[in-house]
Amino acid sequence: MAILAVLASAVLPLAETTVKRTKELELRRSLREIRTALDAYKADYDRAVLEKKIIPTLGDSGYPEELDDLLEAHEWGGLYTSKRRYLRRIPKDPFDTVDQGWGLRAYEDDADSFSYGGGNVYDVYSQSDGIGLDRTPYRSW
Repeated sequence: MAILAVLASAVLPLAETTVKRTKELELRRSLREIRTALDAYKADYDRAVLEKKIIPTLGDSGYPEELDDLLEAHEWGGLYTSKRRYLRRIPKDPFDTVDQGWGLRAYEDDADSFSYGGGNVYDVYSQSDGIGLDRTPYRSW
């Protein structure tokens, strides 16, 4: 019985680490998916402006005004033969236990800012206070 207790005490931390590592991989995947969509949106905006398919407004950075804009279909003034959608759904933050969603950064915000200036969505980050297995805070990923 003592041997089982020793084995169980060794396996439990390993299982917890495995679960945490899996959630961290999901967080990295979600961040990459959203950031790739933001970059594609901006590239299409810039191309539509360059090809004079749309007229930019003063102060418009070309990034979406809100994260949900990535879910909507965009024509870009006829740049493509069909409308483009950048995400099917907004990925969830696996460490978001209170449903506060992603933290947002505007193009004008500092790269390490945790307060959203509004106007556009340039980047996203986890709002979790947790620390990763690599000892970096999730919100800095």
